[in-house]
Amino acid sequence: MSTRRFWPAFLAADVVLILVFAALGRDTHAHGLDPAGVAVTASPFIAACLAGWLLLRAWHRPYALWPTGILLWLITAGGRPGHPCGGRRRYGAQLPAGDVRRAGSLPPCSAARGGGHARARRAQFH
Repeated sequence: MSTRRFWPAFLAADVVLILVFAALGRDTHAHGLDPAGVAVTASPFIAACLAGWLLLRAWHRPYALWPTGILLWLITAGGRPGHPCGGRRRYGAQLPAGDVRRAGSLPPCSAARGGGHARARRAQFH
């Protein structure tokens, strides 16, 4: 019995966990738990997760932590605008990326890419 044929269950688990994550985040930041709000918050994560499944062809090894699991997590976490690894803010009130990194809850993705400090140093010399 191959685990590979159960990939729809792994994909469904990813989507359910993203919805739980979105609901917990909305509750923590006092945005309410209405289903439409949770869906709006979760939608960019779900879209990034689905794109990651396609890009990585995750249905071939849905149970593998490396590379499938780790890369899928990075793609999903970086898929939301306003996330330290993503683009602009769009959804609700958020902490600045520096405050989140100091709290230790997210990796310093923007700092690893050069972040604001590198841009400020380049601006001094131009």
